[in-house]
Amino acid sequence: MASTPSKDYRRRERELKKADKRRAREEAKAEKLAAEKAAAVLAAEEAAKQAAAELEAQREAEFEAELQAEIDAEKKGA
Repeated sequence: MASTPSKDYRRRERELKKADKRRAREEAKAEKLAAEKAAAVLAAEEAAKQAAAELEAQREAEFEAELQAEIDAEKKGA
């Protein structure tokens, strides 16, 4: 006669499966959160680089405008 698993055994198996699923969900959630944080940091760094580049371009444009104004003033004075 074949023996069947006890009710306790089946209950423990169900609980283990539930615990494994719960652990997998929590790990996936943690990985997603870490990926979102990494993406946010990367976006912030990219925004800082873009702002620095825009500021440098603005300074360069102002310098060029001042230089051109000086050149024009010298031409009129000469």
